[in-house]
Amino acid sequence: MSQDSGGVQPRPRKERTENAARRRGQLIEAALRSIIENGLPGTTLATVAREAGLSQGVAVFYFQTKEGLLAAALERHYERYEENWRQALDAAGDDPAERLAALVRADFHPSVCSREAQIVWHAFWGEASSRPLFNRIADRFDTHRSDALEAAAAALLAELGRDTSEARALGAGIEGLTDGLWLQIYLASGITRPAEALAVTFRFLRALFPERPAVFGAPGD
Repeated sequence: MSQDSGGVQPRPRKERTENAARRRGQLIEAALRSIIENGLPGTTLATVAREAGLSQGVAVFYFQTKEGLLAAALERHYERYEENWRQALDAAGDDPAERLAALVRADFHPSVCSREAQIVWHAFWGEASSRPLFNRIADRFDTHRSDALEAAAAALLAELGRDTSEARALGAGIEGLTDGLWLQIYLASGITRPAEALAVTFRFLRALFPERPAVFGAPGD
């Protein structure tokens, strides 16, 4: 005996899952825009919901707390950063000098080094030391990048017949330089343009690896 369907039929599971993912994505993107406009302290579930064109109740349903939403936004920001440098690394081929150059070049790509991206980075980094959740997310993604830098440096040292035990220190030095240049760009103090920062970093790499100067040529050199 057939049953009267009566009321509204529930949506198929796949559609519900896709809708949930879309709503979460809307809220995460809205959180990133809110951080750029309002900073981290001024970003709330209410500002994010308003930016996304959704109710605050929807934001609470998907993320429960502001910290949960901000953590998801930080993850998204780092995912884009990692996707950028991994694509650059894949395109570089097997030459270790080219791979090292690609990693550095990716750090100053507009998608991760724009004014808006820098605002988000420094907003979160300013809170990471007092927010264990943010610190864990940053540490996980930063470790991936540090490992890639160290591996490229080690491969290049090996190719040149040099001591590969230097790779870890060299990778840390390169990261310290690029991080410092990012801060200058953000503060508009000293080096203010990504192209300048890339040129400075490549000069540093030419000094570290004088055997491969052509690979670390900056645009316009």
